[in-house]
Amino acid sequence: MEITELKKIATQVRRDILRMVHAQNSGHPGGSLGCADFLTALYFEIMNHSPENFDMNGRNQDIFFLSNGHLSAAWYSVLARSGYFNVDELSTFRKIDSRLQGHPATEEGLPGIRIASGSLGQGLSVAIGAALAKQLNNDQNFVYSLHGDGELQEGQIWEAAMFAAHHKVDNIIATIDYNKKQIDGPTDNVMSLGNLAAKWKAFGWVVLEMNGNIMEEVVITLKKAQNYIGQKEPVVILMKTEMGMGVDFMMGTHKWHGKAPNDEELKNALEQVVETIGDY
Repeated sequence: MEITELKKIATQVRRDILRMVHAQNSGHPGGSLGCADFLTALYFEIMNHSPENFDMNGRNQDIFFLSNGHLSAAWYSVLARSGYFNVDELSTFRKIDSRLQGHPATEEGLPGIRIASGSLGQGLSVAIGAALAKQLNNDQNFVYSLHGDGELQEGQIWEAAMFAAHHKVDNIIATIDYNKKQIDGPTDNVMSLGNLAAKWKAFGWVVLEMNGNIMEEVVITLKKAQNYIGQKEPVVILMKTEMGMGVDFMMGTHKWHGKAPNDEELKNALEQVVETIGDY
């Protein structure tokens, strides 16, 4: 897909996020807006996947795990617009008995969702398990995962990182949303992450870096990461993003991590992210 088309889809994903969170006065717009470009590139350009043939095993397809499940609004939008379920269902976000729960869950049977996520720190372990299963099944497809930088304060992440390097799990590409903000403030204030690139390298991972809000760079880096598959080392991408990307009053602060816009703020935000198109 052309970069211009990917940018259009990402713009619409941002509009979906804002509308969904506003409608229920609940949700996490900040990180969702920041990762819209990444998820769009992943599902519309990078991954080998088949929405119409979705099953829980994901054999002979690339699969993705959202570890930082509070970014569900962005993921639901991308899943719907790539064909996993009807776009109209986005209007049920966070409603009682909806399949689109605040954090992704499996009980409701929403296509595209393979694990319940949102209990931070667990997603990398699951992704590594899925990658090992693909190796055992001689499945040549890849496993992708997304994690928050604040999530790296969880010890289970680093246990999983050690395991993957030791067992040469080389069919996984993990990405860190490195926006340097979490619910209680800047990560440096809550618990400094130090030199993340050096840490991941020390744990035996190939480390790539990219600006997650430049679509061209996202696509190029994800394709570059694929070149390391089968080289006996797991791959992690440190993805620098801006929380609230595209909406000026949401950017540069952690305060929109889990806050919904009111009517006036929604109107302002939608006007900012419309760019050159209306609804896609």
